[in-house]
Amino acid sequence: MSRHKLSWPQRLAMYGVDHLRQLFASLGELWRTPLSSLMTIAVLGVSLALPASFYVLLKNAESVSEFWQSKAQISLYLQQNATEAQATELQQRLATLAEIENITYISADQGLADFKGAAGFADALELLEENPLPAVLILNLSESGRVPDAAELLLADMSAEPVVATARLDMAWLARLSGIVDLLRQAVVGMATLLLAGVLLVVSNTLRLNILNSRYEIEVMKLVGATDSFIQRPFLYVGLWYGIIGGLLAWWLTLVMVFWLSHKVNALAALYQSDFDLLGLGAQESLLLILTGTLLSLLASGFSVRRHIRAIEPS
Repeated sequence: MSRHKLSWPQRLAMYGVDHLRQLFASLGELWRTPLSSLMTIAVLGVSLALPASFYVLLKNAESVSEFWQSKAQISLYLQQNATEAQATELQQRLATLAEIENITYISADQGLADFKGAAGFADALELLEENPLPAVLILNLSESGRVPDAAELLLADMSAEPVVATARLDMAWLARLSGIVDLLRQAVVGMATLLLAGVLLVVSNTLRLNILNSRYEIEVMKLVGATDSFIQRPFLYVGLWYGIIGGLLAWWLTLVMVFWLSHKVNALAALYQSDFDLLGLGAQESLLLILTGTLLSLLASGFSVRRHIRAIEPS
C-alpha cells in the first residue's frame, strides 16, 4: 500500500489555510468573552491614543513654532548720515548670506511717511525741521538663520558694520519658543515610552490569565502529542487581534479629539487674525499607529505565551 505524498505547494497551501482558520477562530475567542475582551481593548486603545494625542500636540506646536520663526527678522537702523549708495552696497552684500532669505529697504522718507499714516501725528510731524528717522534694512532670516545661535552670531556681525547704528533682534522669544518645543518633544517621548510599556504589560498579563484559564486543556493537548508551537498559535492570534483592534480604537479616539478641539482652535486663531488649522494624523501616521499597536501586542503576546505554555507540563 503506497502512501500519497503531498507536493510542497499543497503543503504550503494547507499550512496557510490552517493559519487562517486559527486566525478567525481566535477572533471568536474574543467574542465568547466580550466583557474582558472589551476592557482589554479599551485599555489598549486609550494607552495608544494618549501618545498619539501628545504627538498631535507636538506636531501642531512645531507648526506654530515654524510659523513664528519664519517671522524672525533683524532690523538694521542705519546711521543718520548714511547715503543711499552705502545702504544699497550693504544690502547687496548681505543678500549673499545663506542665513538671510530676503531684505527689505525702508528709506528715511518712506519711514516717516508710514509713521505719519499709522500714528495719526501728521500735523505734529510737519513741525519737525528734519526727518529724525533713519533708513532701515529689515533682514528676513532663512531657516538656517532662525536657529538662536546662528541668529545671535549674525546679529553681532551686523552690529559691527560701520554704517549700522543699531541692530535689533528679539532673541528672548526665539530662544524661549525653541526651548518650549524641545521640552515638549522630550515630554512626548517620555510619556509615549511609559504608555507603550503599559501596552506590553496589559497584553502580557491578559494572555497569561487566558493561558492559566486554559491550563487543563493545554495539559490534555500535550498528553496527546501537541507541540508547544501548535498550542501557542491561537493565543498569539488573540494578541494580534488585541493590537489591531486597539490600534484602530486609538486612531478613532485621536480623530475624535482633533475634531472636538478644531473648532476651539479656529476660534482662538481668529482672535489673532490667523487662519491656522489644527493638524491631525496623516495617512502614514495613522497606519504607523495601528502597526505600532499590532507589533507591540505581538511582542508582548509572544513573550508571555512562550514563557507560560512552556511552564505547563502534564501532571
